[in-house]
Amino acid sequence: MTAKLTDAPVRVMIVDDHEVVRRGIVTVIDASPSLSVVGEASTVDEALRRLPAVRPEVLIVDLQLPDGTGIDVMRRARELEPLQKMLVLTSFDDDSALRESRAVGASGMLLKSSRSRDIVVAIERVAEGLTVWPARAPEEDDELSATDQRIVELIGDGCTNKEIADELGIAEKTVKNRITAILHALGLQRRTQVAAREAARRRAGWK
Repeated sequence: MTAKLTDAPVRVMIVDDHEVVRRGIVTVIDASPSLSVVGEASTVDEALRRLPAVRPEVLIVDLQLPDGTGIDVMRRARELEPLQKMLVLTSFDDDSALRESRAVGASGMLLKSSRSRDIVVAIERVAEGLTVWPARAPEEDDELSATDQRIVELIGDGCTNKEIADELGIAEKTVKNRITAILHALGLQRRTQVAAREAARRRAGWK
C-alpha cells in the first residue's frame, strides 16, 4: 500500500457487530469529503471475505465480535496487505487491548464515545501514517521516534517551528505535522503543553 498521490477520499472499511454504532460512524465518515466508506462487516468471517475485494486504506475494527475478535481481523488484514493501516474501535480504553492492538500493527485506538470531528481526524491521521493512541504515563515517550523526541526537546528549549526545522534539516511543514502527531501520541492539545511537560520532565530528572 503506497502513499496517496491524489486528493481522492480515503477508503475506509468498518467492522462492528452493533449496527447502530456502525451506521453512526458510516454517517460521520460519509459527511466528510476527505473520507469514503467502501465496506462494512459485522463478523470476523464477513470481514475476511470482504477485505480482499474492497482493499481499504484504513480498516476500523471493533475488538469484540460474535465469532472472534478484532485482533483476528487485523492479523489477517496484515497478511493480505503488510502495510494495512488500522484503527481499533472500542468502548473501553484498557491497557491489554492497547497492547494487543499495537502488537498486530494497529495505528491507534478510537473510542465509540468519540465526537464526530475526532473520528474524522483520527482516520485522516492514520491514513497519513500517524498514530492516535490514548495518553499514557511519561514512559510512553518511548513510543516516539528519535526525531519526535528531539522535537520535544527543542520545544522545551523554546525553539520555534522554523528553528526546529533548521536544526533538524527538515521542512517547517514537516515539523508542524510531527508536532501534531506528538500531541496525539501524548494526549495533549497545545504546543505549550508539550513545553510544560518537557520542563517537568527535566526538573524530575526523567530520561
